[in-house]
Amino acid sequence: MHARSTTIHGDPACIDDAVAYLQNKMLPELIQHEGCLGLSALTDRETGRCIVTTAWTDQALMRATAEGIRPWRHSVEHMLGSQHSDVQEWEIAVLHRDRPAGDGAAAQVTWARTAPEDVDGLLGAYRTDLLPRLQQLPGFCSVSVLVDRRAGRTVAVTSFQSEEARSRDRARQSHAQFAQGKGSTIIDVHDMELALAHLRVPELV
Repeated sequence: MHARSTTIHGDPACIDDAVAYLQNKMLPELIQHEGCLGLSALTDRETGRCIVTTAWTDQALMRATAEGIRPWRHSVEHMLGSQHSDVQEWEIAVLHRDRPAGDGAAAQVTWARTAPEDVDGLLGAYRTDLLPRLQQLPGFCSVSVLVDRRAGRTVAVTSFQSEEARSRDRARQSHAQFAQGKGSTIIDVHDMELALAHLRVPELV
């Protein structure tokens, strides 16, 4: 399973319009493409940061849509008042859901870096060590881990039923303790709203 993430920094006041476009225009057309497993959107209404992720059954089908999706990306950039976006490709290495994320769901996004040769060991430890700890957190919904094996980059998205559940800060502490013990370096942690969660990626644990 693979994913393409698009990060846009725009006007916070325009986020609702962008999310509506993603849900009502882009998503219905996107899922008609062979291999598409849906779309999610993370937003920060204070900074205007928006991360749109599309999921695919394999890398070849994902890359075959790159040019076709470009106009949609430009439309979202325009709606957010931005002229630039950062596009990255990932392997979906871990995905587990305890419960669906409903309205008002929140997420904590953790970017980290490790040595490329240590990626498989890190993912194995994530499944057996960190995932059970995250599942014990009140309000936990799901977690996904995306990885760029060549660069040794990972991004983990932990979702909760509400902003209140996420704000307890225990997820941040769990990730920090795990990274320290496994030789991984956390680059950034960001709290975001899970504005759209329409991914049909199967369990990967």
